[in-house]
Amino acid sequence: MHWQPVLPERFKLGEGPFWDPPTQALYFVDIAGHLACRLDAGGLTRWALSEPVSAFIPTTRGDALVALASGLYRLDLTSPTDRPSLRLFTEVDPVAGNRPNESRCDPQGRLWLGTMQNNLTPSGGDLPVTRDSGGLFLISPGAGAPQVTPLLEGLGIPNTLEWSADGRYLYFADSRAGQLYRYGLRPDGSLGEREAWAADGPGAPDGSALDSQGYLWNARWGAGCLLRFDPEGRIAQRIEVPVSHPTSCVFGGPDLRTLYLTSATPAAGQSALDGGLFKATVEVAGRPCHRFAG
Repeated sequence: MHWQPVLPERFKLGEGPFWDPPTQALYFVDIAGHLACRLDAGGLTRWALSEPVSAFIPTTRGDALVALASGLYRLDLTSPTDRPSLRLFTEVDPVAGNRPNESRCDPQGRLWLGTMQNNLTPSGGDLPVTRDSGGLFLISPGAGAPQVTPLLEGLGIPNTLEWSADGRYLYFADSRAGQLYRYGLRPDGSLGEREAWAADGPGAPDGSALDSQGYLWNARWGAGCLLRFDPEGRIAQRIEVPVSHPTSCVFGGPDLRTLYLTSATPAAGQSALDGGLFKATVEVAGRPCHRFAG
């Protein structure tokens, strides 16, 4: 697979790539750099925020949600990039010292948001994760205030939120536990039984994207590769990447055959390309991302 750099910039902790089909735009964040980024035909736009931002997801009403340590906010996409206009949408995790990490919208347009113990200093440096204090929350849009439903607790570092095409399963990872899980989904949308789904592999499981064949492409933190798992959780392919710490991936482009890859710049042992944003053309199309329905 031939990886091409998309931008000359390097990011501290590039994460959360989201492809928006209606606008053909890529949304992503630099968590430690406090940046919400959008790349479209007009180039790269970066909104500078005052705290770590782990998700940047457009909505059906035309603004975007950003997940900050202090809560979930609406960002006016027409506001100045150096003075972004934010409005608190809802607080999510009541546990002091936690911050959001992974967030994705399901096909119904509901936001699933995982939290973890904060592991970043104010300047974006690393702090150790010493407790499994994170949770998983479901944020459903409504006519008034959104509904926040706690789903899981006792999580280390939540990552990967993807749904099988038939709606039977949620794929979810806890990077601190080093495990990719599969949860059954009940008809009412609640979580069923959990199973340790994927085979062991190098590095730690980070963010993922699901393709049209039902295979999960998982970024392996610290291992310089993606692993493509078949629907039974077996490793079907190992894809080498040009960075040591890939963080997540998403399918984009007009035909969803461009795989975008985000990465981090590690504190030690970094290479010249670490922290970059990359793309590669793939043979199989991916499944589309979904905006927040509100």
